[in-house]
Amino acid sequence: MPTAASAQPDWRRVATAADRDRLSRWREAWVAGLEGARQGGHAADVAGPVFAFDRALPRPLPPAGDYRCRTTKLGTASPAMLPYVAYPWFACRIEAQGDAPRLVKLTGSQRQVGMLYPRDAERAVFLGTLQYGYEERALRYGRDGKRDVAGWVERIGERQWRLAMPWPAFESTIDVMELVPAR
Repeated sequence: MPTAASAQPDWRRVATAADRDRLSRWREAWVAGLEGARQGGHAADVAGPVFAFDRALPRPLPPAGDYRCRTTKLGTASPAMLPYVAYPWFACRIEAQGDAPRLVKLTGSQRQVGMLYPRDAERAVFLGTLQYGYEERALRYGRDGKRDVAGWVERIGERQWRLAMPWPAFESTIDVMELVPAR
C-alpha cells in the first residue's frame, strides 16, 4: 500500500526552475539575511533558535490544526528597505488535504498558501503563492513568478516549526515564518 509520502508528487517536478534555484541557495540567503539584520542593529533579535539555520529536528511536517504564525524578514532586496522586520502573530492552519498537507496563512496582508512536500527526515518543502489580504483566493502556484513562494519547513522545537523562504521577490533576503500550535 502506498504511503502518503510516496503517493504525493515529487516536489522537484512541481517546483518551477526559479524556485528550485532559490531553494538550492538557501544557506546563502540565511547568511546574507542574518548579516544584514546584525549590521542593522538587530543581533539580539536574531540570536534565538528560530534563526539558527542548522537546527532542523526529525519530523518536519507539522500536524493538521490551527497555528499561530509570525514572519520575520531578514536582509534587504534594496538599500531603501529595512534589514529586519518582525511582524506580530497571525492565524495559520495546516490542513490535511488528500495526500499532502496544506499551509494557509489566514490573516494579515500577505498570506502564504501552498502545499507541503516531504523531502527527508528533517526537511519538507513548501511550494505556494502569496495571496494579498484583499483577494478572495490564492493564485495557482507557477502562474506568477513574483507571487510564487518556496521554502524549507523544519521542526525546531518540540511544538515549534519554521518555514524559511529564501530570496523572496519583494523586500528581503529571506523570510522566516515561525509556527506554533494555537492551543
